Amino acid sequence: MSTGPRVVALGGGHGLAATLAAARRYAGEVTAIVSVADDGGSSGRLREAFDILPPGDIRRCIVALADPGSCWTKALEHRFEAGELEGHALGNLLIAGLAAVTGDFLEALDQVGRLVGARGRVLPATVEPVVLKAVTAGGDVRGQLAVAQSSGIARVSLVPADPRAPRAALDAIDRADQVVLGPGSLFTSILAALAVPALAAAVREAKAQVVYVCNLRPQCPETATYDVAEHLAALIAHGVDPDVVLCDTTSLHLGQPLRPFVDLSLARAPGLAHDPAKLAVALADLLGWGSTND
Repeated sequence: MSTGPRVVALGGGHGLAATLAAARRYAGEVTAIVSVADDGGSSGRLREAFDILPPGDIRRCIVALADPGSCWTKALEHRFEAGELEGHALGNLLIAGLAAVTGDFLEALDQVGRLVGARGRVLPATVEPVVLKAVTAGGDVRGQLAVAQSSGIARVSLVPADPRAPRAALDAIDRADQVVLGPGSLFTSILAALAVPALAAAVREAKAQVVYVCNLRPQCPETATYDVAEHLAALIAHGVDPDVVLCDTTSLHLGQPLRPFVDLSLARAPGLAHDPAKLAVALADLLGWGSTND
């Protein structure tokens, strides 16, 4: 791994994968800390069948850090289209199988990372199964899928309320030069990870620069009416106060954020997702790190 800053990225899903693809271009050490509240799709089925942490978002993050030319990297993303395995990604099944063989979910993730040549480590936000819970304008909602389909969300938390975070995740935050939150679903990815109290406390106490990478557009219905300032306010209300916000206001209003912000073109055509190359330059510049690696 090249020399460079130690970067920790927290969140889940496709957004966190974009940050990891960016971070591997400029960081000397990369650690992903991934929400494990997912209860839908292949992840939800494997979680219910084998009582394991949901592997889907974790798989995406391992792939983002892997050698893109590797046959194994492509194989992890292969999704079966028929039979009893319909809907399952091979990588999800591989993680589930290795967890059963090793008896250690974290070891299973490390093994998959080594298999695909991942330039960094991927860790779950907690080593215990959790359920995401939200307080909304319409009442309390339980389960990530149900929360994602809700609006008027005031607060999210986990059941159990204080699940155990991996020691390696806390150590990585303590060592980090930069902690990146997002992009991704505000309540069901980013705050679902930060709802682990030990992780939120570690980010608050971190010596690192804490950056919030805001979404490119509103997410319906979860943050349908939110501007950048309202995204930031939700983070602060949950006890996490970034040093700087990185945003692209082409399709999302800025509002009046209460923290420093940098507004740049960060999207790739047609504007639906962050461009890892642009994001890498922006994140490296925030640290004063003047170059990135392909």
